[in-house]
Amino acid sequence: MLRVLIIDDEAKIRSMIAEIVKGYCKGAEVIGHAGGVNEGLVKINGLKPDLVLLDIKMNDGTGFDLLEKRDKVDFRVIFITAYQEFALKAIKFSALDYIMKPVDPEELIKAVNHAQKQVADHQTEQLNHLNEILKNNDQTEKKILLKTAENIHLLRVSEIQYCEADGGYTRFYTENRKKVFVSKPMVEYENLLSDYGFFRVHKSYLVNLQKVSSFEKEDGGYLVLSNEVKVPVASRKKDQLLQLLEKLTQ
Repeated sequence: MLRVLIIDDEAKIRSMIAEIVKGYCKGAEVIGHAGGVNEGLVKINGLKPDLVLLDIKMNDGTGFDLLEKRDKVDFRVIFITAYQEFALKAIKFSALDYIMKPVDPEELIKAVNHAQKQVADHQTEQLNHLNEILKNNDQTEKKILLKTAENIHLLRVSEIQYCEADGGYTRFYTENRKKVFVSKPMVEYENLLSDYGFFRVHKSYLVNLQKVSSFEKEDGGYLVLSNEVKVPVASRKKDQLLQLLEKLTQ
């Protein structure tokens, strides 16, 4: 039986989520509720849940604050938020999933069932990734979690060469030409990676500027990366790009 704890500062939301889990997630049991970070920590310590459905913005802090107060995370996490910008940080914090409010019952059921399968199969990738991210939260070498239909990938930001947009999807290319294809739009990763030296040089390309070997002016302008891949540069991005490249040499 999957032991589920719900942490949200809105009583109506807690009740609604509990009803969905109880009614439609066979093999899942709601073992308790909490209305904030401090109460949530007490309930986690006492109840030992397998899965925490965790609100992000609460009256006494955030779901991220709660995780950072734990020495070790030994439960799966599904974030639930009304704020799109927090979805970016949920990716960074290795969420098993994140769900936007108002909660879509089908999406919630699917996420809980996925967590149940992980527990039943003794899969520990998410727990390992989350604990590693929390442990290395203040270190220079950052990592990003990417979920595909088949796998969970934990990439060092420094090994990513560039990202390519494909409709609502994004392809990540690493320095060893590994490809990771995820079903999220590039804008989510653009905001997340911009703090680590990435720049969107074209509507379809987000580049790690540390991997740039040269800027070629012919054919409208393009970048040559360290793995010899050529990436086009939009004309309206050239001036800003050149300024950023110049700063890298200072």
